[in-house]
Amino acid sequence: MRSNPLDIVAATGLAIGGAFGLAGTFVASAELRETLWTIDGVALVVATALLTMKYQRLGNDCIAAGFLTFLAGESLLLAGNAAGLEASVPSYVGGISLWAAALVMVSAPKTFAVWMRLTALVAALLFVVSAGMILWRAPLLPTSSPLPAAGYPFLVLTFIGWIWTLVKSER
Repeated sequence: MRSNPLDIVAATGLAIGGAFGLAGTFVASAELRETLWTIDGVALVVATALLTMKYQRLGNDCIAAGFLTFLAGESLLLAGNAAGLEASVPSYVGGISLWAAALVMVSAPKTFAVWMRLTALVAALLFVVSAGMILWRAPLLPTSSPLPAAGYPFLVLTFIGWIWTLVKSER
């Protein structure tokens, strides 16, 4: 079977987003972090836009809406990125809240493997707890550990699953 070029672009966007996003969390330089997160954000917006269209065409409205919701959340994160860690917190809370909703929406149908759905739900829970803590004035930044940083590996594992699903469907 011939590969769908848009699935390859979406898989590449998820891979870039996961790698650059995770890397940005652990670098000390603000400029490098903002650059990595900008590349991450653009890649994820492109990937989730393509996934929205793919799952809409397949008739899976819940998953399509989930990817569209993720795109909205990632756009909020991208918009606040250049402001720096402290100034980006309001858009960060909105972004991770939308990520959480999106991960639940994408995982609700039984379309993806159970392990992907579980990693997505764990990430969603960690992001909701993080957003709640920030809203109740806990001094958390996007790079704070253990929260919200504990959610990122689960999010990246979910991306790996989505990539695997895209690549597997091309064989």
